[in-house]
Amino acid sequence: MRGLPRRRAGRTDGGWPRRRLRTRLTLAASAAVAVVVLGVCAAAFLVIRQQLLHQLDLHLTQSARLAAQQYRREPPGVVQGECRYLAAPACTQLVPARAVDDPAGPYLLPVTGATRQVAAGTRGPSYSELRLAGHRARMLTTPLGAGRALQVAVRADTVDQGVRQAAGLLGAVGAAGVVLAGVLGSWVSRTGLAPVARLTATAERIAATRDARHRIELPPKRAAGDDEITRLAAAFNTMLGELEKSVTAQRRLVADASHELRTPLTALRANADLLARSDRLTVAQRERAAGGLGRQLREVTVLVNDLIELAREEEPDPLVEDVRLASVVAHAVDAARDHWPDVPFRLRIAHDTETGTVAGVPARLSRLLSSLLDNAAKFSPPGRPVEVTLARTTGGAVLEIRDHGPGIAAEDLPYVFDRFYRARTARALPGSGLGLAMARQIARAHHADLTAGQAPGGGALFRLRIPDSAASDGLSQVSYP
Repeated sequence: MRGLPRRRAGRTDGGWPRRRLRTRLTLAASAAVAVVVLGVCAAAFLVIRQQLLHQLDLHLTQSARLAAQQYRREPPGVVQGECRYLAAPACTQLVPARAVDDPAGPYLLPVTGATRQVAAGTRGPSYSELRLAGHRARMLTTPLGAGRALQVAVRADTVDQGVRQAAGLLGAVGAAGVVLAGVLGSWVSRTGLAPVARLTATAERIAATRDARHRIELPPKRAAGDDEITRLAAAFNTMLGELEKSVTAQRRLVADASHELRTPLTALRANADLLARSDRLTVAQRERAAGGLGRQLREVTVLVNDLIELAREEEPDPLVEDVRLASVVAHAVDAARDHWPDVPFRLRIAHDTETGTVAGVPARLSRLLSSLLDNAAKFSPPGRPVEVTLARTTGGAVLEIRDHGPGIAAEDLPYVFDRFYRARTARALPGSGLGLAMARQIARAHHADLTAGQAPGGGALFRLRIPDSAASDGLSQVSYP
């Protein structure tokens, strides 16, 4: 559209050009060093100038002392008037306190009211600047006694020349310092931002290749006092490690889920194809095929629901409340008895835990307990009970679920909470291998600790330690790959 100004590339909304971080750091470092160099040069110039003036004032003081001794008895007037020459002695004159006592001839140096006051003794010695024969000069007016003042003046050419030389030398030093500041600023920015450049390159490489295995090189020997850039690189490497684990776990989850779904889906397809030719089947065959189809649908539904639960990244904070754990445990045991009518369940709840509460989501805690109870009932021999014990401990409660089955082999114990992991003794039993993984995830989200081990006398023992409401800060936002 005409009439609308185009925004130039590389400019911000305020019209100032965007600069790279290295450029900004170079300019900042160079400016800082340049300001220091110029400040030092300016301070040195002022000190040199002050010292030269001080030396000139000392020369005037010495000349005035000698003139006072030599011309103390002379009448008022000019007693030494050759100071218009650079190599001549100081120009000297005597001035009375009263103008009526002035000599007939003119004065060489200016006489003012302040000069009369010095001669009268009402004012102390003073220095002043003046022009003498077209040159800058410096004059000292000091009392001589007997109602007279002594004025001594010398040319300040040496001071001016020294000041000019000092200004030229310091100016050259300052210019060299500014150039050096630019070089040092560029070196500082390039060296200081080198880890950031490596970090940026690594991030861009990961974005381009989607490979989280890349890392930033760190110093071989790291100390507790590492600089911020090194710590940032280390934190970025840690984040990349966690990202790699997450991506690997997600890929494994997809692969395992695909493997687990393949068998029930194949069986579903076979039963569906069989029922499609129901006119060739007997009534018993149709009922058997329909029952298998319904059973497999339930298994797939349970598996899909478990996968959805495991894929959830956050627990619902708005549902967190104070839960009476004893009531949730009793309800879960009653539900397990209905689901496993052939397995006896023995529930023991300590008296001091009946009114205790924990911070959590009731539905999620019920799902955790049902997974543990179903696992125990699945491996429990006929007629042997599943023992559930809820007791009080310091800062919370402990729930133990024990069965009298074959227990957990030592080689399987580290993996019982892994997704889709099934021991060799459990591969012939129904289930997807997700129940215990889900139970561990729910426990961690509730700040609880879920462990598995061998029970004394045989069987498996699962122990859940969960803090009470007073010791818990609420559910954590925990995600598990």
